[in-house]
Amino acid sequence: MLRIKICIWMMITGLAISGLTAFPLETELEWLVNHSTCFPEGMSKWFDTIYLAILTTNQHYPYLSYGTDWLAFAHLMLALLFIGPLKDPVKNVWVIEFGMMACVFIIPLAFIAGYIRHIPVFWRIIDCSFGVVGIIPLIICYRDINRLQHETLRK
Repeated sequence: MLRIKICIWMMITGLAISGLTAFPLETELEWLVNHSTCFPEGMSKWFDTIYLAILTTNQHYPYLSYGTDWLAFAHLMLALLFIGPLKDPVKNVWVIEFGMMACVFIIPLAFIAGYIRHIPVFWRIIDCSFGVVGIIPLIICYRDINRLQHETLRK
């Protein structure tokens, strides 16, 4: 049961951090641009390009950032969704299954939408890594919940 809780808290924490960091994009990108010597040249140029795009957009069309506010909100709400399995993992295993599906579907989204939006391949791979990393604790959690369910049925 402890391992289930640890895996779920990892997901809650990751989703909450992802959500909270989606609000101050301009500030975060400014920091990355100012520290771009720490990154490979292609990545530094990408940060410069994205920072300029967000800076210009926010100066002229600040309401477009409302879309990333909703993205942030969605991440925070998804984090709250995982409280159900913390309370009753067997009853709420569907949340874990949903999380695993979301992790898998990140990959085609990143490559299809990334291609359409002209996102560099290296950045699409970084986006895919969220699904690859996220699915690991979910698989562990899912297996442990199944074991817990079988132990409960045997009693």
